Amino acid sequence: MRAQFRRSTPNSSFWGRRSQLGLGRGEPIRVSRWRVGIGKGGVLAMSGANSSFKMNLYEYMVTLEKPLGIRFGVSVDGRVFVYALKKGGNAEKSRVIMVGDVLKKASNGSGGGFIEMKNFMDTEKMLRQTSGSFSLILERPSSPFPIQELHLTSDLDNLFNKGRVPIATWSRNILAADLQPSSEGSGHSGFAVFSPKFLSPLGWKSLSGLDGSISSQKQNAALGSSSNQLVFILSEEEFRLDDWGHGSFPLEEYIKALDRSKGELIYNHSLGMQYSKITEQIYIGSCIQTERDVETLAKVGITAVLNFQSANECSNWGIDSDSINDCCQHSNILMINYPIREADPFDLRKKLPFSAGLLLRLLRKKLKVYVTCTTGLDRSPACVISYLHWMQDTSIRDAFNFVVGLHPCRPNRAAIVWATWDLVAMVENNRHDDGPPTHAVTFIWNGREGEEVFLVGDFTGNWKEPLRAINKGGSKYEADVKLPMGKYQYKFIINGQWRHSTVSPTETDESGNINNVIILGSKASVRPSFQPQPKDSAVVKVIERPLTEYERVMLAKAARCIAFSICPIRLAPK
Repeated sequence: MRAQFRRSTPNSSFWGRRSQLGLGRGEPIRVSRWRVGIGKGGVLAMSGANSSFKMNLYEYMVTLEKPLGIRFGVSVDGRVFVYALKKGGNAEKSRVIMVGDVLKKASNGSGGGFIEMKNFMDTEKMLRQTSGSFSLILERPSSPFPIQELHLTSDLDNLFNKGRVPIATWSRNILAADLQPSSEGSGHSGFAVFSPKFLSPLGWKSLSGLDGSISSQKQNAALGSSSNQLVFILSEEEFRLDDWGHGSFPLEEYIKALDRSKGELIYNHSLGMQYSKITEQIYIGSCIQTERDVETLAKVGITAVLNFQSANECSNWGIDSDSINDCCQHSNILMINYPIREADPFDLRKKLPFSAGLLLRLLRKKLKVYVTCTTGLDRSPACVISYLHWMQDTSIRDAFNFVVGLHPCRPNRAAIVWATWDLVAMVENNRHDDGPPTHAVTFIWNGREGEEVFLVGDFTGNWKEPLRAINKGGSKYEADVKLPMGKYQYKFIINGQWRHSTVSPTETDESGNINNVIILGSKASVRPSFQPQPKDSAVVKVIERPLTEYERVMLAKAARCIAFSICPIRLAPK
């Protein structure tokens, strides 16, 4: 089995002309004038301008030996997609190809290059060959493929579209296959088509009434009411009677998973910029893709953009940031770029205080702000929720429900809570002893089965009240404790003997005893540090709860300390 993965990212600049915006002790952000800134198969994923050919982020290439073990389906819009995989076939063994993936190009490995699969005729020619290897370029759909719908009709039902309607045409452009005329002549040849499977997307649109110059109202009604989205199926001859499947999982489990996933949010870049109004001064949405998007924001009245998208994301999605920045300049829109790594809760937790501080400063300047990240589903709403919670003294529950109710999103709630306690810790001189718990800790001991294990520490009655650990099976013992922020020392008592864990951090006390140590929470900072976290067998989770009056005062103070450590943002003259 040979598997290769290669990804190259163009080393392109993000903001064009750059200089550093003075932020005191704050995090530097970039500014440009008005803008701040497998079986018998191999797999190859490529992107970037230096690749031998270009592929978008959803595309991948896989090389398979014949027979492929793929049954292709043809949809009414002309797409050829993976309908089913042969059990134990080369495609299934690759563990890469999934039902619903769209076939874009293919090569027979003879060095002739890739051929675009424009219609089912091209795919049929490929399937007729019985030996050799083929490289296929497929595109992964951005939304889950409704596999359960494939079981509603049999293969026989799909071999010929039940909603077929005859159409006579003299235009080859609407034909999906290169049909031959009945006779050669000097005039135009006429084609009588009795199934939409012979039509290109243009022909299908014509029949569907999207182009009234060809189709009639009678044809539209007949076809539109009874047509099937799956026109017919293509398969290698020797595989027609074999066992086919729609994935290596029971159908019942798949349907249950689909039911559980209803309402999940999936980002579709092709839909363009999507945004929602949160307050009169705050808008949330996905990334700005084109100059037209900038014009749209200008019409709404946006005067500043707070962008958490990284340079790599911008490059990967093919966004021309230079032209967007120039358009922002002409539209008198200030653009601030403060990258936060996507799908990284720790990076989000560390940078949220500074992000909310930036938003506060922009709003204080009476600017109408568009808060954005690539999807508009995570980082940007997390910033707005944090601002409402910390700066406007809104409970995190109310802030979260308010934003999610106005803008469909899925911000990392735990990261916001972590950052909240980090801010409170920043302005507290002593350990948060007297307050309610802020963290839930599971202390773990891996010893021998049948041991009597207790947890003891300065949080268990000052070492005087050991807690019994519960056996979780085999040699694993756990003790759950809820604690306020701070630094704690602890040990385990194993069959009467005091011992420390060798897989958790330790330190020596004044008496020379070696104890395990755990630090709950950290201090927020304008310039957060990202030092590697020490390995620890204990599992720590943050607790979300209503704040005490003291914590609310400390939180507001800390959040404003972060915000006003940022040097004033000044607009340069045009």
